[in-house]
Amino acid sequence: MRSRSLSILLFLSISASQGAETKPARIIDFKVPPHSYLEWKPKDRFAELQERAQKGEVKLDTSNDKAFLTSLLEALNIPISSQILVFSASSLQSEIINPRNPRALYFNEDTYLGWVPGGLVEIIAADPEMGPMFYVFDRMRPGGPVPNVTRSTKCMNCHAGNATRRLPGLIAESLLVSRAGSSLETYRRDVQGHQIPLEDRFGGWHLTGEHNLTQNHANVMGIPNAGKNQIVSVDPGQYSDLSLHLLPTSDILPNLTNEHQMGFENRLVYAIYTVRQLKHEGKGMLGAAAKAEIEERAQELARYIMFADEAKFPTKGMVGDPAYVRDFLRDRKTSKAGLSLKDLDLKTRMFKYRCSYMIYTDTWKHAPKELKDRIYYHMALYLREAPDAQHAHLAAAERVAIRSILKDTMTDLPAWWR
Repeated sequence: MRSRSLSILLFLSISASQGAETKPARIIDFKVPPHSYLEWKPKDRFAELQERAQKGEVKLDTSNDKAFLTSLLEALNIPISSQILVFSASSLQSEIINPRNPRALYFNEDTYLGWVPGGLVEIIAADPEMGPMFYVFDRMRPGGPVPNVTRSTKCMNCHAGNATRRLPGLIAESLLVSRAGSSLETYRRDVQGHQIPLEDRFGGWHLTGEHNLTQNHANVMGIPNAGKNQIVSVDPGQYSDLSLHLLPTSDILPNLTNEHQMGFENRLVYAIYTVRQLKHEGKGMLGAAAKAEIEERAQELARYIMFADEAKFPTKGMVGDPAYVRDFLRDRKTSKAGLSLKDLDLKTRMFKYRCSYMIYTDTWKHAPKELKDRIYYHMALYLREAPDAQHAHLAAAERVAIRSILKDTMTDLPAWWR
């Protein structure tokens, strides 16, 4: 009976996806009902910290910039070791970001903090239902009070554009930058995720650690000369004062996990908004066309979650910063056999078990059941004993391991999964 049910579901999913292929991408106005993003009361990690700080439950060190930054990261449960450095002027604070003054980014699975020496603090925190929320506020003055923080709408100029399918999202670019940090050439734009070839990433970023990438765009800038751009090195600290930052590093591993998380978050948020919009248009009902559209989103997400298109690693593999490895693994969820979706490989791919750890986030937990059930179904196609060619990138032992991890650590698997 179970085999027959799966066969029927597969037939329906293929039919639905084929019917949806010719439709243009849906454009969703997140500012109006049923979303009303700007009127939404955030429930993200940073919003919760604000409430606790106002009640006096949390004290932040405002004695100097670095002390404040350190205490804020600790309060948000963001590891300092996640620091990555970007020197392209592709930010709200573009006037002060350049090779002489890089911007530091820190993150965990749901909250991202950006800080520029002499500039503002920028925070993106994932609300479980509405996706990324944006906050910008002045840096701390020695001994001064914690500033009053409000949500920012200026960020939407970039963070709700083509790169995120016009919904609030996470973005990163790869650029050849000038001395001033402005863009001279573009290597990658309007796309996020682990599928982006490594040689197309890191332009305008510092990159440190044992990445073994022989071709990459990191740690360089361009100087226009006779109609061409002369490439010169910008090693970390070569032009900037790294003592202004919490660390002198921008390790390969946090760069990789950040990219993976952006791709996951943006795809999931788009799918969540799509389901909410479809249910609104159908007055709570989902017709055949709506289900086909959800099916398309589910297939896209399942393929991403299972790392089906992960970029090729260098032949010598990579080595992550031990401090970040320790911090990254500190909250790993394990199966009864001690296996985890966070277990690193770094030889031929990012993880030993190619199924995204981002399915443990609150955004995933709060995603519509109609969406998650279909994603789980398409994930199961990759984990069958004998997958078809389209779903066959995982080895047999890896498929077995992933199924055991999911069964032992997830609480929302469909009944048929077990």
